[in-house]
Amino acid sequence: MERQTPQRAAVLTAIARAGRPLLPQEVLELAGSDAPTLSIATVYRALKKLADEGSICPVALAGEPVRYEAAGQGHHHHFQCRECRRVYDVAGCVGGLGRLVPPGFTLEEHEVILYGRCAECTVNSPESVCGR
Repeated sequence: MERQTPQRAAVLTAIARAGRPLLPQEVLELAGSDAPTLSIATVYRALKKLADEGSICPVALAGEPVRYEAAGQGHHHHFQCRECRRVYDVAGCVGGLGRLVPPGFTLEEHEVILYGRCAECTVNSPESVCGR
């Protein structure tokens, strides 16, 4: 295991504090207070090292750039806001998906992604004012 650099520690802290999957640019913005000289290139290097060592996990949603979240959260799914594009963790699982698999097939894993508006976008949306 490599030594923990201050930059890598700032990246890991930013991800832990956010409590949701972050894009590299979001990591840079949040980690900047702990490491003011942090660059986007350093963030990418730190994310790769932290993912390789298992401290963080990539979150890949179809058609979206990879985000990163803290490791060790157990099985869970994600919610993506259609307005701000942020991704949030959703605790738990719907379960029972094995019964949807065609006969003779074997289910090995799954990912459920919920879409809608996050609380912040719902409150700030003109549509919520109009009663829609």
